[in-house]
Amino acid sequence: MEGVGMSVREKIESKARGVLSQNLIDELASKLEKRNVTDEELEKIVELTVQTYLNSLVEPGEPIGTVTAQSIGEPGTQMTLRTFHYAGVRELNVTLGLPRLIEIVDARKVPSTPMMEVYLDEEHKYDREKAKEVARRIEFTKIENVANVVEADLFSNSIRVELDPAMLEDKGLTVEEVYEVIKKSNVGKAEITGENTIAIYLKESSDLSYISKKREKVLNLKIKGIAGIKRAIIQSRRGEDGREEYVIVTDGSNLEQVLKVKGVDPTRTRTNSVYETMMVLGIEAARKVIINEIMNVLREQGLDVDVRHVYLVADIMTQTGVVRQIGRHGVSGEKESFLARAAFEMTTKHLFEASTQGKTDELKGVTENVIVGQVIPVGTGMIELYFTPHIEKDKRQILNEKESGNGEM
Repeated sequence: MEGVGMSVREKIESKARGVLSQNLIDELASKLEKRNVTDEELEKIVELTVQTYLNSLVEPGEPIGTVTAQSIGEPGTQMTLRTFHYAGVRELNVTLGLPRLIEIVDARKVPSTPMMEVYLDEEHKYDREKAKEVARRIEFTKIENVANVVEADLFSNSIRVELDPAMLEDKGLTVEEVYEVIKKSNVGKAEITGENTIAIYLKESSDLSYISKKREKVLNLKIKGIAGIKRAIIQSRRGEDGREEYVIVTDGSNLEQVLKVKGVDPTRTRTNSVYETMMVLGIEAARKVIINEIMNVLREQGLDVDVRHVYLVADIMTQTGVVRQIGRHGVSGEKESFLARAAFEMTTKHLFEASTQGKTDELKGVTENVIVGQVIPVGTGMIELYFTPHIEKDKRQILNEKESGNGEM
């Protein structure tokens, strides 16, 4: 008997092989194996899955680019122009809505509000103090971040640094550590003159302009942390296993350096910078960031757009191996058809270049065929139908012979 002794996976494969992809078969099998379904129920489920899959396929000749542009562009007109507070962190702003969507499709190297979600390894993610240690290693800390006063004294030719004890404790620093940083900077001779005070005596007599420059240098001296990470905020979230874990959200981004920090889980840590992701993790990871960021913007605005439209945008932006913007300096400006490029922007320039170089347009796209008044290669316009009169004549001759033969009988 068919199906006797077969596993759920084998039964699904026997009914759906050649139609469903292996990923869909695996996902369906993993869910049904956990449930006690009869053979009849299994057959109905597989039939429904196959039918749903077939109904979701794009019809041959459908202009998917136009549909995608409409499906994202039309809801995009309803987007707001505001900057929002990051979920759960009132003091951290993040750009969403239309400005963020424009940033993504323009392939800007630096987002207006770069940020990272830093996930921690098993040792650090369940302990807040250990998570705080990682956050301190990540957050870029300068002298000005832990000092109450940094003032220049022209009479004694020195700079006085008065440290904030509360900030030192928050950053996990001591006066001695700050002193060592100043000492190594060679700004001048440093001395601890009080409980939280450090004096820096300059090596030579100087005017106000010189001593002011030295003061600025002291303010910007790096104590620890990663460049580009202005703040590191710890959040508590529910993980995939249902347990609460600590995640670090940063104001600023430096993916390459953050991934090297002890305690960071490099497999889950991510940034909202598409360009940075491409440079560190490659083009496939950048494509995934484009998809996630666009979908996050749309969902936050309450817009329901099929993810396949976003897939298409991400594929077009990354198909050459580097992230390209959708504009005249990217996708639109690199079309093979000079008529299509001319129809988009800078008409005279493209037509002049094409004419002086003797270029030929193959008229394969929609825009160029509209310009010359031909049928566009979309839908039924994609079908090339040929009529051969001599074959049709032979068929009529055969039919006539059959009819005359039937009449003689």
